[in-house]
Amino acid sequence: MPNILENPFYYLENFHRVLEWIVERYSDLLSEEESTFIARFPLLPQASRALFVRMVMRKGSLFRASKLVYPEIGDTHAAAAPLLALGWLENDPLLTLEQLFELLHMPEIGAIFRPSLRGKSGPKAAQLEALRLEFPGQFRFSAWYEASGDHLYQILGKPLCERLRLIFFGNFRQDWSEFVLSDLGVYKYEKVEFSPASRGFHQRRDIDDYLALQRCRERFLDNAPAAEVLRELADSAPDNDWLASRRDKLLFQIGQHLEKSGACDAAFAVYADCRYPGARVRAIRVLEKSGREADAFERLGSAWLAPENEAERQQLLRIAPRLRRKLGHARLAATAAAAVPRLDLSLPMPAEPGPVEHLVCAHLTRADAPVYYVENTLINALFGLLCWSAIFKAVPGAFFHPFHRGPADLHCADFQRRRARDFEACLAQLDTQQYRATILDNYAAKAGIESPFVHWDMLDGQLMCLALDCIPAAHLKKWCERILLDIKANRSGFPDLIQFWPAEKRYNMIEVKGPGDRLQDSQKRWIDFCASHDMPVTVCYLQWLEGKP
Repeated sequence: MPNILENPFYYLENFHRVLEWIVERYSDLLSEEESTFIARFPLLPQASRALFVRMVMRKGSLFRASKLVYPEIGDTHAAAAPLLALGWLENDPLLTLEQLFELLHMPEIGAIFRPSLRGKSGPKAAQLEALRLEFPGQFRFSAWYEASGDHLYQILGKPLCERLRLIFFGNFRQDWSEFVLSDLGVYKYEKVEFSPASRGFHQRRDIDDYLALQRCRERFLDNAPAAEVLRELADSAPDNDWLASRRDKLLFQIGQHLEKSGACDAAFAVYADCRYPGARVRAIRVLEKSGREADAFERLGSAWLAPENEAERQQLLRIAPRLRRKLGHARLAATAAAAVPRLDLSLPMPAEPGPVEHLVCAHLTRADAPVYYVENTLINALFGLLCWSAIFKAVPGAFFHPFHRGPADLHCADFQRRRARDFEACLAQLDTQQYRATILDNYAAKAGIESPFVHWDMLDGQLMCLALDCIPAAHLKKWCERILLDIKANRSGFPDLIQFWPAEKRYNMIEVKGPGDRLQDSQKRWIDFCASHDMPVTVCYLQWLEGKP
C-alpha cells in the first residue's frame, strides 16, 4: 500500500489536479468568479493554499485557529493573511448563539454563561434553549468569548469549491476523499481513456439546473412544505435527459410523501406529471384510494397497452382484478404461473439471532453438494465479468473523471443500445467455450476494481469454478439478456442460495423465507422467469420446531 502521507501536501496536490482537470475540460462553462478563483489560487503561498484546502475539506465553514494546527502549514495566522486579503476568509465573524454553541465545549459554555444559567446543568441543547431569549442577536467570537485566547475564521469560498467539486465529479455523492482512498488502494477504479470531450456537463445551464434541483432536494429533506418545493421545481425544466430524470425522481419522492400524508389529490397531481418509473402505477393507486375507481381503471387500461417494465406489468396485474370487482366488471380468468418446487423445513431455533439464509445454507450443504449464500452477487458477477469490456467502454459521456464505479449512463434507457455490438459480442461467447476463459481472466486481471456488478468479497475461485462447471451457458445467457433489459430492476431479486452437484454438473437456486416472511415482487419476477425457462429454482419456507421466536 503506497504511503501517500510521505507527501504532507498530498491533499493540496489533489486539489490542484481537480482545478487542472476542470480548466482542461470545462473552461467554456465556468463563471467569471470560478475562472478568477482558479487563476488566483496557484499564485498564493503554499501554506495559504494548504490552509484553504484543509478548510474546504473539513465540515462546516467556521474554524477556531486552535483547531487548524498542521505541521506542514506552520503559523496559521500567517497562512491566513493572504486569504483574508482576497476576501476568501473572514476574520472574527458575527455569530448567533446557535453557531457559538457548535464551536464551544461544555466547560467553555459554563465559563461564559454561568451567571445566566444560574446553576442550570444538562446537555448542550437544554442550555442553549435556556439562553435563547436572553441572547437573540449576533456578536463576534471575540465579543462572545473574550478570554478564549483563540481566534475564529470563516471560509467564504466553500460554495464556490462545492460547485467545482460538482463539475469534476458530476454529482455531490463523491467528495475529496476519493483521491486519498484511491491512493491508499482502498478503492481501485478501472482505467478508462478520456477524451477532452468527455465531460458530465455540456452547457452552463446543466450546472445551474443541477444546483437548483439539489437545493429543492435539500429543502424537501429538511421538511420544507411540499407545495413550496413543487413551485420551485415547476420553474426548472432541465433541457437534459439525465437532469430531467433526477427531477422526476424528486417529484416521485414528493408524491410518496403527499400520499403517505393523506393528501391524495396533491399526490395524484404530482404522479400524473412525473415520468419516474412507478409513478404511473402510484397515480392509479391514489385514484383508487380516493374512490375514483373508474378514472383509475381508465388509466390502468392505457398503461396496460405499453407497460414501462416488468415491475409495472406485475403491479397492474395485481390492481386490475380489484378494480374490475369494484366496478362490477366480469372477472377474467387468471393465467397459471409456472410451477415452482417448494421445500418446507423445520429447524431448531438458534441460540443467537442471525440470518435465516445462513442457517438453511449450513443445514443443506453436503460434502458432495455444497451450498453458497450468493443472493444478488453471483449471477451479477458472472454478467459483469463476461461483459466487462462493454460495460467499461469509453462511450462519450459515460466516464468523465478517474473515479467512476461504473458508467454514468448505466440506468439510462439507451445504455444497452449505445453498446449493442459490444454486448452482442460478449454474449456470443456463451455459444462457445470462450466465455469461461473471459470470465476467469477478468476475475484474475480485474480483481478488486470497483464495478456495479461485481462484489469481490462475495466471490472466491472455488465458487467461480463451480458456477462455470455446473450452470449451463444457455441459462447464463438468458440471465444476462434479462439483466440488460432493465438493469436497475433486474440486478436484484435473485434467490438467496445456490447448491451445486459437481459430479452431475448441475445446480439449484433456493430462495429462503423465514417464519412470517413472504416473497417480494422482484423475487417473484426472477423465480417466475427461471421456472418458465426450466431453470432449477426452489422456494424454502422455514419454521422453528419450538414455534414462533
